[in-house]
Amino acid sequence: MSLVRLKIKGISYSQTQNGAYALILNEEEGDRKLPIVIGAFEAQSIAIALEKEIKPPRPLTHDLFKNFADRFKIVVKQVIIHKLVDGVFYSSIICERDNDEEIIDARTSDAIALALRFDAPIFTYKTILDKAGIFLKFSSKEKEEDEEDDSIMVDEILQEEETVEIESGADTHGYREMSLQELHKELDKAVASEDYEKAAKLRDEISKRK
Repeated sequence: MSLVRLKIKGISYSQTQNGAYALILNEEEGDRKLPIVIGAFEAQSIAIALEKEIKPPRPLTHDLFKNFADRFKIVVKQVIIHKLVDGVFYSSIICERDNDEEIIDARTSDAIALALRFDAPIFTYKTILDKAGIFLKFSSKEKEEDEEDDSIMVDEILQEEETVEIESGADTHGYREMSLQELHKELDKAVASEDYEKAAKLRDEISKRK
């Protein structure tokens, strides 16, 4: 089966449902997007990996795994979203140590959080993208996250008329009214208190002004 390389477009969050986030993956050579509902912790971890300038004072779980792997010379070579069953994505982490390759089953959100930390490519099969990929517009109403798995929200996206921008949402926290000095001060506070969701939003606002 043909593999399609994916890149991360962004993370969408629901204004109405607490804990509901959608990781948006985009095919590298095309316009289709693959939305995957993930938990708040995983969304936070992915956001931190995307925002290179945000450094947690202590390692998160995925950072700990990366440090552990580095110590024992284990390298994540790639991540493959290899199966979609009943709305649930299944992924594999392809690892290598001493030229021996191993395949490890993982939740898609965890696999992608690790792929970012290892600079490893993310792939899926064309058949999965044909089945679950969508174009351009996204619903802001997301399916409630399952405690154990990542689920797609294709039905909700196609049925709802309301859309959201993935990379730049509305300014609901008044960050646009702050000076750069105030934004940097709030960013330092957010990182110190380990509020990485807030830190990512502050970092976005600071980046827009550079």
